[in-house]
Amino acid sequence: MSVAVRETNVIPPPAEKAGSVQRMFSAIAPRYDLLNHLLSMNRDRAWRRHAVDGLLEGMPASGLYLDACAGTLDLSVEIASRAEFKGNVIATDFTYPMLVAGEGKRAGRRIDSACADALCLPVRDGQFDGAIVGFGVRNLASVDAGLRELARVVRPGGKVVILEFTTPNWQPFRGLYLFYFRHVLPLVGRLISKHESAYTYLPASVLQFPEPPELAQRMQAAGFKSVSWETYTGGIVAAHVGVRQ
Repeated sequence: MSVAVRETNVIPPPAEKAGSVQRMFSAIAPRYDLLNHLLSMNRDRAWRRHAVDGLLEGMPASGLYLDACAGTLDLSVEIASRAEFKGNVIATDFTYPMLVAGEGKRAGRRIDSACADALCLPVRDGQFDGAIVGFGVRNLASVDAGLRELARVVRPGGKVVILEFTTPNWQPFRGLYLFYFRHVLPLVGRLISKHESAYTYLPASVLQFPEPPELAQRMQAAGFKSVSWETYTGGIVAAHVGVRQ
């Protein structure tokens, strides 16, 4: 099986990326949750649980946590729903319709949301005990600037978790996965979301995103130590954990 794995034409240049991504996610917000569950075969719920386990392990249950690029708030809900959690979650996203789509999930939970750019968060230095980003870092106009901003807003000793797609290395799973990712996923996404390019952008952006070892190095350069990662579901998702220096 021969599979081409680059779709560079659907990735906007950095100067245009923020606006393009914002418009795209605004358009697909009403169907975003449905497609997340469908296209991941419902594995996205487990990925979020694993990521939140890594965030909260050894951290104060009464702390203040940031869910950046929060989308429809699924990670925020996962944090706030833990029986032992007594703290608060601030969920931010620069695409307002995504926050609106997740608004109903906040009911009765210690979650506040705000429309804000992850590259320039309107909070003071060291305000959070920890932060998490689920499937959002690769959408930033600058990955390194986003990592530095996370380092700025998390206190020394606090944790940051980056949950992101990657690509499996072992065959034949890699070939089958890339065929699904490049052909099946965009077709299903387009039919359900009614958006022509959003689910072509998804695999293209993943395939251009740094592999786990490189992302770990970039987290270290941004101000994190003890960076480690785990992969899930055969290596299609990775969760990186770093401690703020």
